[in-house]
Amino acid sequence: MTVPVALTIAGSDSGGGAGLQADLRTFEAHGVYGTCAVSVVTAQNTVGIRSAHVLPASLVAAQLDAVLDDFPVRAVKTGALGSADTIRAVAHVLRGRNLPLVVDPILASTGGQALLDPAARQTLIDDLFPLATVVTPNWPEAQALYGGAWPEALPRLLKGGHGSGMIVTDDLRAGRVQAQFHAPRLGTRHTHGTGCTLAAAITANLALGWPLPEAVARAHRYLQEALRCAPGLGTGHGPLGFRVCADQD
Repeated sequence: MTVPVALTIAGSDSGGGAGLQADLRTFEAHGVYGTCAVSVVTAQNTVGIRSAHVLPASLVAAQLDAVLDDFPVRAVKTGALGSADTIRAVAHVLRGRNLPLVVDPILASTGGQALLDPAARQTLIDDLFPLATVVTPNWPEAQALYGGAWPEALPRLLKGGHGSGMIVTDDLRAGRVQAQFHAPRLGTRHTHGTGCTLAAAITANLALGWPLPEAVARAHRYLQEALRCAPGLGTGHGPLGFRVCADQD
C-alpha cells in the first residue's frame, strides 16, 4: 500500500516548534510521509525570532519541482512565504495540478515579527487564495487581509484562539459547508506553532482522503491533544506535543 505524501512550503524554525518542523512532525503523527520546500530560514526559539532570511523565489520553485516530479503528493500546505515573488512562484508551480491546498496566511510570528511584507498581502489574495481548498486565518490575519468582509466564495477556517472566554471556536465556511468546532481554552503558555500544526493536520487528513469537514474535525481534535501533551520546553511560548495519532473513530 502506497504511503500518502504531503508537501509543506514553509519557513524553518530553529527551535522546532513551528514552521516546517512542526508540519513534518504532524504529517508523521498521521502516518503521512512529509516533503518540504523551505521558503524562509529563521533563527528563533520560544522567546522570539532573532533573525530571518527569505530564500530566493527561484530556489523555492526548484524545491517544489524536485518534490512534485518524484513524489505522489496528495495534499499541499503553505505557511510563511516571505515575499510576493515567492507567492507568485508557488502559485505558478501549483496552478493546474488540482491538489488539495491548505493556505495558512502567516503574516507575523507569535511574538509579532513580520514574516510577510505588507505589500505582498494582495499577491497572496490574488495569486494563491484562488487555488486554496481552505484558508486558515486567525482573527488578526483575517482583519489584516479583508477587514470584516471575508469573501463568501473563499473557503476559510477562522481560528478562534485569539478570542476570549472559556471556549475556543473555529468556524469553517466552505461553500454550503458551515461547521463550528469547539474546545475548552487551555491555560497554557505552550502554544507555539498552533496555527501551523492545525493547518498541517488538515493537510495530512486531506492526503489520507478525508473530505474537508472531516479533515478539519480530525485536525481540531489532534490540536487539542497536542496542546495537552506539550513537553514544557523553553521559557517563552513553548512547543506543542506531537504524538502518533490513535484511531479517532
